[in-house]
This record gives sequence, structure tokens and C-alpha cells, in this order.
Amino acid sequence: MKRFFLVAVALVLVVGAILLVGRSSGPKTTLHIVSGSENKALEPIVRDWGADNGVLVDVSYLGSVDIARALSEGGNSEFDAVWPASSLWIELGDTSKLVKHDTSILRSPVVLGIKKSIATDLGWIGRKDITVEEIQAAARSDVFRLAMTSATQSNSGASAYLGFLYALSGNPDVLTAEHLADPEVQERVRDLLAQIDRSSGSSGWLKDSLVENPVRFDAMFNYEALMIEANQALEEVGQEPLYIIYPTNGLSVADSPLGYINKGDAAKEEAFLKLQEHLLSGDVQDTLLALGRRAGLLGLSADRADPAVWRKEWGVDLERSIAPVPAPASAVIGEALTLYQTELRKPSLTVWVLDVSGSMEGEPLAELKTAMGLLLDPDASAVNLLQPSSRDVTIILPFNHKPGAPLMVSGSKPSDLSEASRYVDRLAADGGTDLYMAVVAALKELRPYAEDGTLFDYLPAIVAMTDGASETVNRPAMLRALQQSGFGLDVPIHSIAFGNADTAQLNELSDATIGRMFTAGDDLAKSLRSAKGYN
Repeated sequence: MKRFFLVAVALVLVVGAILLVGRSSGPKTTLHIVSGSENKALEPIVRDWGADNGVLVDVSYLGSVDIARALSEGGNSEFDAVWPASSLWIELGDTSKLVKHDTSILRSPVVLGIKKSIATDLGWIGRKDITVEEIQAAARSDVFRLAMTSATQSNSGASAYLGFLYALSGNPDVLTAEHLADPEVQERVRDLLAQIDRSSGSSGWLKDSLVENPVRFDAMFNYEALMIEANQALEEVGQEPLYIIYPTNGLSVADSPLGYINKGDAAKEEAFLKLQEHLLSGDVQDTLLALGRRAGLLGLSADRADPAVWRKEWGVDLERSIAPVPAPASAVIGEALTLYQTELRKPSLTVWVLDVSGSMEGEPLAELKTAMGLLLDPDASAVNLLQPSSRDVTIILPFNHKPGAPLMVSGSKPSDLSEASRYVDRLAADGGTDLYMAVVAALKELRPYAEDGTLFDYLPAIVAMTDGASETVNRPAMLRALQQSGFGLDVPIHSIAFGNADTAQLNELSDATIGRMFTAGDDLAKSLRSAKGYN
């Protein structure tokens, strides 16, 4: 008996040792996936599969342009797989043709979500014949405040914009360069984009902002799936849901392809294919349906959908035939996005509040100058589809313990932008840090536009960058200025935390104005670029 006991103990120890060795050896391989923000709700599915299969799945979220840029790096990309909202970003970015096995995992139409009470007043409840032109007319009449992501930074914005081009070009069989060059088409689209009151670089962030600030939003173009998520969250806290409108013309659909970036690693490719097979399995496709994604073989019918998720009272329509606009040629898409950025979008009015305190001495200030130089150079900014338009206004406001002299550039004239770049190059680091007085100074720069009634003819924003904690003596004055200006709380403050910045201070500014805080890390240029993509 004693011998049996000892043998049993030995077996337990051996098995334990084997399990311990297995655990300590870690995952067999790693998959780095770059995805659009609309897939964040799906990340647990991917991670759980990885945990069950010995694969460490790391998911990073980038805007559509940054995904295309990552693909353009070819074999030098840090990512193993790509999961954008639409195939068009693979087509635009994968110039080396390294992406393989790309397959649609789910689909989601890009629709209009509007507060149900407003839809009721407009007589839109239950209607299936609402056109882009009718939406345009209602927005122009100030019936609702409209939000949409940037067409050059986010796929939901690009999809909506391409739909507008189709609809306002007379619904051609295919969109061509000739349509883009038509002055009447340009004017119609420019007028529609002029009705946008809020912009962003992320579909997920826009949805979250509406949920967290329902009194500041009325309507948005976004994915049907994110409208369902938004309504679930809104009703949970007793807020009015959005009613979903599927335009009869100009309707786009995100096809959410998952593709492998081929670098010759057989183990990674095998893991990728198994993950893709898992996501396309019946059980997971049913899970995606439960999360408000159109999945399954047809993808657009959403049969077997749970009516408690896909709710008719929210305007969800699973019976209608979804006929998306056809994808134009890649060259036409590229031309359309450039036209959007340089001519058609609502112009930006941006105040860049730049920290030049003593702690920025040396490398930090050099990085800031380089980053701003890239943004102010039309050719360099065009790489990220952030080039200025002839109607933009750019104000540069340096600060330390007090605001510096501002410099303003109207339009996109290269000589004026070069002068602004030289102005930034002459900045020197010195003194303390008072971000709060700098924000007050930025509001003063915007006041003339508010007084003459033109402020919201632009998409205004303050982008505040700092590398340290601000003195707080002027914080009450800044809060009063935001409240009493009559417009301050409607101008987003996007903040950029660099170095030892106090993120609590920056979050307070961004939260008060429905802005976003970006953490620069070791890439200040990317953070400034990302912030610019929000207006």
C-alpha cells in the first residue's frame, strides 16, 4: 500500500512537471493583427481562440489610412495579419501584393442613425424610400446635428462619402473620374459635407462619444453594427435610442476582410488559417450575429438573427434587399479621397497649442518641430491624406508659463505654410508650463469667428500638446472661459500627452469638450497626425 502511494505521488509529480513545462514554454506562435476600431467587440473571440490553441494573438487598432500605410511597408510591417473594415484599404495599401487568404468575416452596412424622436418628427419611421438627398435637405434645415468620421481617416466616413458621390452623381453603374470632375457633383457633395457638425478619425470613438454624451449628438453615419451597440448602451442608461435609416441610394457595406501578410513564416500562416476557419465556423458566425454583425454564407440576410438584438423598433431592417454601391477602381477611390481632403470636406479651423516650456529643451522640441513641419508641408501631409484645403485656417499658439504670439495661416498656399513652418523652427524652449492660460488664449483666437457667426462654418478644434504637468492657478479661469464663451464646450479639445504630461489634466480638457486624448509615447508625429484626423 505504501509502495502504491509512493508510485501515485510520483505520477502526480511527473504529470505536474509536464504541465508546468508546457505552460512555461508559452504559446507556440504569435499573431499580430492590425484591425479597425469597429472590431473591438470581437477581440475576446480572437483571444479565447488563441488561448485554446497555444497562439498569442495581439490586436492593434488603427485608422484606415494607417492600416493602408502599414500594408505599404510590405515585409517590413510589424503585423502578420490585417482586418480592416473594407477591402478597399487592402487594395490601396498592399502595393507589394503580400496579402493572401483575405476573406470577408462579416458585413455591416453604413447607415444613418438618428434620434428616434427626430425621425418621428420627420415622418421617417417605417419609411424605406429615404434618399441621400432627403437626408441632406433635413440636415441643411438644422433639424439635427450630424456627425461622421473623416473619409480620409476612417472607413465608415470613406464608405458614406463614396455613397454620397454615387447618389449625387445620379447613381451611375460605376463611379468614374469624370463624375469626380463634374462641378455640379462637387458642389452637391460639398454642400452635404458642410452639414457635418462633428468629425473624428475613428468609428468606434464616435460611437462611444455619442453614447457618453447623448445630449450633444443627434445623428451619425456609422456601421449598422455600431448603431446596435450604441442603442444597447443608450437604453441601458435610460437614454433615447437611435433610429436606423438605410438610404435607398448611395448605401455602402463594409465587408471586413481578414487577410494574412505573407512573410514566409509557415507556422504563422498555419495559425492564421486556423483562426480564419474558426471565425467562419457556424458557431462563431452565430456569435457575430448576436453581436449585431451580418454574418453567415450570404452575409447580408442575417437569417437566424435574434430579434432581441436586431430590433425592428430601432429601424433594423433584415427583410430589405441590401444592394451596396459597387466599388470604383482603385485609382478613382484614391482620386476621390484626395478630392475630399483638398476641396470637398468642411474646412478645418485648428488652433495648435504647443508646449515650448523649459522641459522641451533638446530632443523633445526637435521632435515637435519635425512633426509640425510634416503637417505643414502639403506634400508630406498628403502621404497621410491630411493635406490642407484652400478653406482651412491654421493657428499656431506656442506657450510656456504664458501664451506666446500666435501665427495664423488661411488656406493652403505653400509660401504661407512654409512661413508657418519657419515660425515653428524658430521656437525656443524656456520657462514653466501653464496649459490653462494657453487654452484661454486659444479661445480668444476663436472668438472673432464666433462673433461674426462663421465659427461653425468650419470644423473647429483645439489641439493641445504638452510634456509636463501644468500649473493650476489659472485652471478656474479656463473652466469659466469654456462655460461663458458661448462656444467653448462645442469646440473639441484634443490633447496630446508627451513625456511626463499629467494625463488627468489632459483628460479633463478632452472630456469636457468631447475631445480625445492621445498618448504620444515615442512617436509625437503620429499623435499630432492622429489628432489632426479628428477635424
